[in-house]
Amino acid sequence: MSTDYIDSYMEETKRIVDTVPREEIRKGIEILKATRDNGGRLFILGVGGSAANASHAVNDFRKIGKIETYAPTDNVSELTARTNDEGWETTFSEWLKTSRIGSKDTIMVFSVGGGSETTSLNIVNALKLGKERGASVISIVSRTGGYSKQVSDACVLIPVVNEDRITPHAEGWQGVIWHLMVNALNA
Repeated sequence: MSTDYIDSYMEETKRIVDTVPREEIRKGIEILKATRDNGGRLFILGVGGSAANASHAVNDFRKIGKIETYAPTDNVSELTARTNDEGWETTFSEWLKTSRIGSKDTIMVFSVGGGSETTSLNIVNALKLGKERGASVISIVSRTGGYSKQVSDACVLIPVVNEDRITPHAEGWQGVIWHLMVNALNA
């Protein structure tokens, strides 16, 4: 591995630090405080590497943030049964219906692209349902932010600093931002 690659990656990380939207982070923290204080629940949605991040974040928001928190991807049996019987596009929205998502609840999206008419439709459909039911939405996304950015009450858009490394930066920064948010709840 060349030192040039390592230096480039670290320089890109510095550029992200300087441009990540602090006001959106602050708004996200306020939404999370209101969710906790009003007895709402937090539902964290992500696929691929973002699903792994969602699982980790569930632990942190429950244990540290004292918010009742869930990720539908944590139950692989239900997820795959829904995929098999109902289709991938509705896995999250049908899960949220069973969870009786409502106006005291918040959906947090971890996604590289944020969903669109052709990608991450399970996230898009979950967000549509959440908004219909009055839930708040926080997203940590990259690229243009996709559908998640359009409907979010707080959207932390991770800037694209290198087209070849959008995914590693987006997924890495999901961790930085959720750790910041969960610890700010007790600051």
